[in-house]
Amino acid sequence: MRVTQNPDFRRLRAAQGVSQIGSQIGILALPLAALQVLHASAFEVSVLVAAQVVPFLLIGLPAGVWIDRMRRRPILIISDLVRAALLLTVPLAYACDLLTIGQLYVVAFGQGVATVFFDVAYQSYLPDVVDADQLTDGNAQLELARSASLLIGPSAGGWLISALKAPVALCADALSFLFSAFMVSRIPQDREKPVARGRRATWSVLRKEVGEGLTFVRRHRLLAPVAGVGALLNFSYGMVGAIFTTYAVRELGFSAAKLGTVMAIGALGVVLGALVVRRLSQRLGTGPSIVLGALLNGVGPLFTPAAPASASELVITCGVFVQSFGVVLFNVNQVSLRQSITPRPLMGRMTATIRFVVWGTLPVGSLCSGALATTFGLHRAMWVSAAVGALAFLGALLSDVRTAGTKNAPLTPAASEAPAVGVPSIPDAPVES
Repeated sequence: MRVTQNPDFRRLRAAQGVSQIGSQIGILALPLAALQVLHASAFEVSVLVAAQVVPFLLIGLPAGVWIDRMRRRPILIISDLVRAALLLTVPLAYACDLLTIGQLYVVAFGQGVATVFFDVAYQSYLPDVVDADQLTDGNAQLELARSASLLIGPSAGGWLISALKAPVALCADALSFLFSAFMVSRIPQDREKPVARGRRATWSVLRKEVGEGLTFVRRHRLLAPVAGVGALLNFSYGMVGAIFTTYAVRELGFSAAKLGTVMAIGALGVVLGALVVRRLSQRLGTGPSIVLGALLNGVGPLFTPAAPASASELVITCGVFVQSFGVVLFNVNQVSLRQSITPRPLMGRMTATIRFVVWGTLPVGSLCSGALATTFGLHRAMWVSAAVGALAFLGALLSDVRTAGTKNAPLTPAASEAPAVGVPSIPDAPVES
């Protein structure tokens, strides 16, 4: 049976597809609310962007331990509801003329906390919804749904912001999370495999099991370099993302509608990537696909500061296209690799550890580029921000990742790379392969 014939997977894909459309609107609307309504500085906007991802540094690791002891489905639903409620406070405050940059910081941080739990639970939940041999196809289908959101979301967001103002446009993001919660609630509860509750998660147990997740990733010959490459790419992405909207609006004179159109057309790279990633991965192998994806992912942002004033829209659109294609190729393969080689009792902690390392660099990058923009100007800060990730692919090219998933190096969990103690056992639970 193809993964698209699985009704529960279709519900999960619909939930993610619609919520991603809303998230793309929110990505534009939240910083534009700060810029246009509150007249925030470049550094204040970078702090706002950082606030959304700093929870991965603060609670990312213990979240993995907690999620390994909990059902994933309720976590997904509650996280969606929390994010919707937080977003709805922004248009309400705006309507009452009470909106402040402080409230935006609180909303961004609260969104980030809920996203930590959603994302860790989500990647740990997919192997319950699809069979092991469908993981790559399932991840590719989810990327295809995300690609549709990248086409629809930015252009719709630009139009909504132009017509209704940025704070009001956030209502669309909130509604998308409510739809996601509804669709996930329709997946049967018995679809999820039994949870290994093990010992109560006291602080001593928490520290021990967090350490086991860190050790598992750090000592793994494939997971460690993948985490390193992702961390450097996201550090650069955090730098670029924190000042991109400010740069486009204040340096290039883009309107909200023009910015949304550039992002939407550039996102065709995600569509193309999602359509060819399965076939390309089968031809190249998982590891070589990760290397190529990281290379394209790192090169794409260089187009933005290199764009001449006479053709800024075209050049930046091409850069977004290249990066978007690379993101799909990198993400589908590295996520499938991780899910294939990690035993299920460690899935939550592995995901949380990777997210801690990879997403933890985002707020640091955001704050760094904000400081650079304040000190040296937006254009120089954009050059430095984009250049940081250009060499990240070498971490995969110069490690065992480059041959992973090829005929000579099939993906199988290595018992010697798993912790010897402390992993809760699940009777008859299959090892992901």
